[in-house]
Amino acid sequence: MHADLILTAARVETLAEEGPGELSDDLTRAPYADSIAITGGRITKVGTAEELAALRGPGTEVHEFPGATVLPGLVDTHTHPVWGSIETGRSIDLSTAVTPDAVLGLLEEAVARTPAGGWVAGIDLDVAVFDTLGGEPSGAFLGARFPDHAVSLMTKDAHALVISPRAVELAGLTGRETFSDASCVVTGPDGTPTGYILELQAMDLVFAHYPEVPLETAADYVRGRLEEFARTGLTGVHALDFGEPSEDVYRLIEATGDLPVRIRCSPLVPADSAPDVWQRIAGQQRLRGRRWYVEGAKFMLDGTADNGTAWFEHPDSHGENREPLWRDLDAYRAAVRFFTERGIPTVTHAIGDQAVRHTLDVLEEVGPAGRAPHRIEHLEALPDDVVPRFAKLGVVPGLQPVHGTRHTRADGTDSWSRRIGPDRAARGWRTRDLLDAGAVVALGSDWPIGPGDPRTGLADCQLRRPVEEPQTEPVQPAQALAARDAYRGMTWAAAEAAGSAHELGSIAPGYLADLTVLAANPLDLDPEAQARNPVLATVVGGHVQRHA
Repeated sequence: MHADLILTAARVETLAEEGPGELSDDLTRAPYADSIAITGGRITKVGTAEELAALRGPGTEVHEFPGATVLPGLVDTHTHPVWGSIETGRSIDLSTAVTPDAVLGLLEEAVARTPAGGWVAGIDLDVAVFDTLGGEPSGAFLGARFPDHAVSLMTKDAHALVISPRAVELAGLTGRETFSDASCVVTGPDGTPTGYILELQAMDLVFAHYPEVPLETAADYVRGRLEEFARTGLTGVHALDFGEPSEDVYRLIEATGDLPVRIRCSPLVPADSAPDVWQRIAGQQRLRGRRWYVEGAKFMLDGTADNGTAWFEHPDSHGENREPLWRDLDAYRAAVRFFTERGIPTVTHAIGDQAVRHTLDVLEEVGPAGRAPHRIEHLEALPDDVVPRFAKLGVVPGLQPVHGTRHTRADGTDSWSRRIGPDRAARGWRTRDLLDAGAVVALGSDWPIGPGDPRTGLADCQLRRPVEEPQTEPVQPAQALAARDAYRGMTWAAAEAAGSAHELGSIAPGYLADLTVLAANPLDLDPEAQARNPVLATVVGGHVQRHA
């Protein structure tokens, strides 16, 4: 029987030879192969071009990539493609601003073209810009420059807003608001809001007043971002949310074509929510399209260390970072059990050491969910005694090393390190230790919080510093990964995390034909060259998208 498609290159790297935790760059690779036969969207044979020659027929589509290497399709296990695309699409990028004046300068043009009383949004605000204004984030500087406009700036970690006095007024905030989780409208000595809005329930009070983005515009934003994901080598992402308008956006895009990547969506279970909400999310598990589907339930047990809303065993230098977002921990336990008993895997955002410990305790109580494992995301500062528990319990740690390489500094002068102290900072993003302890470590970016290009994140993971900054000292360098282990974190481990390792994450007969084609073999390149390695094509379900 002839193949639908044959893809040839210089090398096929299956990345499937070793188990987790093995330093593998100097180990023997799998038998040489340079070609893949695909029929019906699945791989039917892997071998040399000569071995696959008999599968070529008059209707076989042939794609040749001389000198290139084919990998299992890269999958980012932590993204927010819908709200991230909408926010980046309608917001001013503040990532380059390091002073209040720089922030104001970037906002100037947008404010000038916005009518008085209108809203102007910014994204990727570094709270360190307030160090020159007394240290505490406040919207007063926005009001001084733009008194007639509602300006709302999302911080780098996406867990807080800094808003102008006009925005406070239009949102009707008083500082007396109460929330079921640890959200807060921060007030000054006089009891009035400062413009610093912490965590999701409080932020939602501001978002409710943003101008609505038309569905067609939202779909354009998302489509463009997914196309960019594909151009950088991704064939799939895990979307750790499924809020409105996610379903409508995905269906609108698929009404005119395929999504450029596969998307596995896990809806957010709001902190301290009731069983009727859990039941609604359980009902969403049946939703799917051609390349997207809903599976899993996302929890946020704590916030972020930079905002003081993470849950550590001991408070930070400000006396904060000591409480969970879920005020009712029995409700969290009950919710995790509810989903587990229905075969729905959970993924819990847990940054602080106590949040991670508590999540593991709960997961040990409720047991596995079935097809896919439970996961814990972020775990930014992990105590030694917690590390082996992941492998023991079969819980997948999901890490975003780019948070460490791009939001912290080896000298400890960044906000995260100053707040939690040197002892805990030294235990940050323990990729190497978790692998050595036998855990399946899945890697992601948390886009738009981290850079969405997987080549950048994987290079950072090996260097423990921004790949484009050779002069920067690495953070926790002992946690660096070898190239093969890093790439397995976005292939084999990503498939394990989704319960799909029987058909994704490797290159073998019977597997879905999701592939990434790179100009050079990344396992033979230094990390700096890996970040510049051209993506020639991605393949999703046997459909080839050429990018160069």
